[in-house]
Amino acid sequence: MSEGGMGAWKICPLFQGIGIASAVIVFLVNCDYNVLLSWAFYYFFASFTTRLPWSHCENDWNTPQCGKKLPNISLTDTPGYSLANTTLLYDNVSFVSRDYVSDPVTEFWEIKVLGLSDGIDEPGTIKWDLCLCLLLAWIVVYFCIWKGIKGSGVVMYFTVPAPYILLIILLVRGLTLDGAIDGIKFYLYPDFQKLLNFQVWADAGNQVFYSYSLSLGTLIALGSYNKFNHNSYRDCMLFACMNSFTSLLSGFVIFSVLGFMAKQQGVSVENVAESGPGLAFIAYPEAVAQMPLAPVWSVLFFLLLILLGLDSQFVGVEGLVTFVVDQYPHIIRKGYRREMVIAIICIISFLVGLSMVLEGGMYVFQLFDYYSVSRTIFVIAFIEMLVISYVYGIDRWYDNMELMFGKRITPAIKFCWMFLTPAFILCLFVVGVISYSNLSYERKSVTYLYPTWAIMIGWVMASASIIWIPVVAVYRLWEQEGSLSQRLKESIKPMLMKHQLTSKTKMEDIQYLGAADDDVMANASLRSSDESV
Repeated sequence: MSEGGMGAWKICPLFQGIGIASAVIVFLVNCDYNVLLSWAFYYFFASFTTRLPWSHCENDWNTPQCGKKLPNISLTDTPGYSLANTTLLYDNVSFVSRDYVSDPVTEFWEIKVLGLSDGIDEPGTIKWDLCLCLLLAWIVVYFCIWKGIKGSGVVMYFTVPAPYILLIILLVRGLTLDGAIDGIKFYLYPDFQKLLNFQVWADAGNQVFYSYSLSLGTLIALGSYNKFNHNSYRDCMLFACMNSFTSLLSGFVIFSVLGFMAKQQGVSVENVAESGPGLAFIAYPEAVAQMPLAPVWSVLFFLLLILLGLDSQFVGVEGLVTFVVDQYPHIIRKGYRREMVIAIICIISFLVGLSMVLEGGMYVFQLFDYYSVSRTIFVIAFIEMLVISYVYGIDRWYDNMELMFGKRITPAIKFCWMFLTPAFILCLFVVGVISYSNLSYERKSVTYLYPTWAIMIGWVMASASIIWIPVVAVYRLWEQEGSLSQRLKESIKPMLMKHQLTSKTKMEDIQYLGAADDDVMANASLRSSDESV
């Protein structure tokens, strides 16, 4: 069909709301993901110095409690040393709890970068340095995709291989550090007891869906630029393998350095590993600060984050742009209207992102991150599998794949689509519901609990996507004529073009689009001219 997330669901018009739901999620994700990029830009620029600002407590933003945590020391474990019959006399000595000390990397993150307030109900003022970094991130994204998929494809000739080069450089450096093996062992030998924790399964499911862009419509948008007979089946296999390989390689890079940091502090790797943004902006920077030539490794690491982030953001924004453009292709794909649409999307996303570069912006960011994708993506994915397998029909879907690829794919995939995958997604959703708890934000000194009104906003955000599925379904039924059963029967008839028909297709079972070939050629021509500008 050469269309994005909305048009692709013409195979079952009753459920075209899936495309809108995915677009809403992508918009919300784009807004908060570029905030991550703004933090990476901030650290990147701050790394161009002879002494990293988060490596010491001599900055004007540091508090009196700032100090480096010393390794755990036990005098009784010191060979040849005994405390028996020993008196220790010291004058003017004060002892401070290890947990009371505020380390410089945390103060740089919470005070200098975020200017973190006490809660979401204290938004504070805009952090203008972060705001400029956020603006820079959106400007880079805009000019990398404004010429369409071919333009962003040229950019990716650099942004895709460069991260692998940086990953290998950082991995080699990490493996040469003292304690790296401990970090690698911690990475490769998981604690299987944690598999009994439902939250672990829910978080892992969310990460897989997000990492592979599943049910977000972005892969559909990119695939719409391929030729009809393009081997997408092969591409899916390559994409899955490369994505998994990249994640595995990144893990070695991170945990080799965490092992080094744990060795320096005299603690276990588990005690230095952070979750969420803390891993990239607290744990790893703290480890880098202890290396020789620390600024060099810091620049390389945050350049890596920027390139990886831009690659993901290109796909997300392009998917949203394709969704909008495909609603009015003959209007938007003329002149520079597409560039204007991209600019409008980037500006709106930037304005939404401003709420996350306030002094209380981290709390807003966590709200977006927790509710925009988590659990709702499982609902969308589950409905997708049911529609394709049981409403559109798995056999009809297999016939379409054979028409496209020129051969029939393995029957094992049919079993997965019909039974295994829906069951697994349903289990993830149930586990996610069972493990749900109200959002909180962990700081070094206190756990902040979100107020009820903020939780309600989060649920509104989550509902803003999936609500479109029943809304569009009701609209499709309303626009049909006849009894409810007749309306339902008409609403699930796929809207197919002539080139999509197989020898098994029955005309009474579809909504045949007249002059389809002309429409296809016109649409392809518009896309071609649009992308070659």
